[in-house]
Amino acid sequence: MPQATARHILLNNEKLARKLKKEIITNEITFEKAAKKFSKCPSSKRGGSLGTFKKGDMVKEFDNVIFSQDLNKIHGPIKTQFGFHLIEIMARY
Repeated sequence: MPQATARHILLNNEKLARKLKKEIITNEITFEKAAKKFSKCPSSKRGGSLGTFKKGDMVKEFDNVIFSQDLNKIHGPIKTQFGFHLIEIMARY
């Protein structure tokens, strides 16, 4: 079963997600600081870290990105039933 390590920022607002993505890419704010300050997920306390998880552990839209997109890039905003995610895939196994 494929596994991945990733982190994310969960937001209620797509516009804010796009703004934060731009700021992270241009190094105005780090992913960790953005997660701690803005993310609605409990993982915000860990800088957005979700640790390592298996394919199928997350919602479908999230899994589709995690197990098919490039590592070490900011993906999103990805819409799920929880809101809008910015996702960084750290590793896949």
